[in-house]
Formats: sequence, C-alpha cells, structure tokens
Amino acid sequence: MVLKLYGSGGSTCTRRVGTVLREKKIPFELVEVDLMKGEHKAPAYLEKQPFGQIPYIDDDGFILYESRAISRYLDAKFPDHGPKLLPTDLKKYALFEQAASVELNNFDPYASKAVSEIIFKPYLGLTPDPAAFQELINQLAARLDAYEVILSKQKYVAGDEFTLADIFHLPYGDMLAAAGSNILLDEARPNVARWWKDITSRDSWLAVKGGVVQSNAE
Repeated sequence: MVLKLYGSGGSTCTRRVGTVLREKKIPFELVEVDLMKGEHKAPAYLEKQPFGQIPYIDDDGFILYESRAISRYLDAKFPDHGPKLLPTDLKKYALFEQAASVELNNFDPYASKAVSEIIFKPYLGLTPDPAAFQELINQLAARLDAYEVILSKQKYVAGDEFTLADIFHLPYGDMLAAAGSNILLDEARPNVARWWKDITSRDSWLAVKGGVVQSNAE
C-alpha cells in the first residue's frame, strides 16, 4: 500500500512533509483536503486528526499527524530511501534535536506569525497590520543574529550535514519573502544567506515550492 499524505499543496506543513518525501524518494499519494470547504473539520477527518489540522499520513493504516513528527517517522522507517536526515551518532543526534528545538522556539513563532499577518489574514477577511508584521520581523532578526554565529562555524543548523532541522525552516522561511521581507538573504548575515540559498536550491524543496505537492506513486 502506497503511503497517503492528507493535506493541501498550499499548506506550509504539507510542504514540509512533501519535502521530506521528495528528499527520501518515498512513493506517496497526496489526498487533497479542501480547506475552503472545511473538509478538515468534517467528522470523518476529525476521527484521524482530532485538532482538524493538516497534514496527516496514513501508512497502511498507521495514522500520524504533526509535520515534524511525520518527518522523523519517515526518515526512521525508510533509512535506505535517499539520504539519512536524522544522525545516528548520539552526539550528532543531540545536536540535531537542539537545532530542531531552536527552529520550533526561535524561528517558527516569528516567521509563521509574520506570514500570517500579511498573507493569511486577508483570506480570513481580516486586515493585515504592517506594524505588527515589522515587529515580528525585528524579533526574528534578533534570533537570526544567533543563527549567524552558529552558521559561521558549520554548514547547516545541526552541523555539517543536511538534516530535518534544515527542512523544518523551509515553508515559513520561503513565505517571508512573499510577505515582504528578504531577511534570510540580508547581506548583514552572510552565513545565514549562504545557508538559506543552499537549502532552498535542493530539488526536494523545488518540487513542492509554491504550493505544488504532487503524488509521485505509479
């Protein structure tokens, strides 16, 4: 049975999982969930994802939601598909978890809220607040100063190897530019810019960039 990804091509978290699936070359089928029709709040969907969020996967009857958890599961289950995205060495794994925690606490809260302020609010009939957006960007900038120090010593956020921690940054980081901020390419942080250009040029990300997540199963 081919793994099924329930989500939407335009969803940031669906693209996070889609990037991992492409990076690992894992066959999958995308089952499109129509958010505008409220399909993610329907009783049948809530039986699988009680929070009514996307995405979730169905791996031969095994249901799993939360994009970062799904990503870890996919790399662990398919070690021989594509590159290994979770280190096996204990200390390197600890550094990966450190980097993943940094993304969750020092990047995502600011990037996701900034994107929501400018891009998602209009879809909900709400008025964007440019001042709130700029304050979030300023707060993110302070965190990226620390990223610059880290990335001046290593190629990627968890060390010199590309990992899931790098992938976790991609969806909301990419949308910052669409929201009006090129902070990740700021020349004042050359190592952040170098890292960002590197990870956004990978074929796995380019395959889902712009909300295009397509099934790759025969």
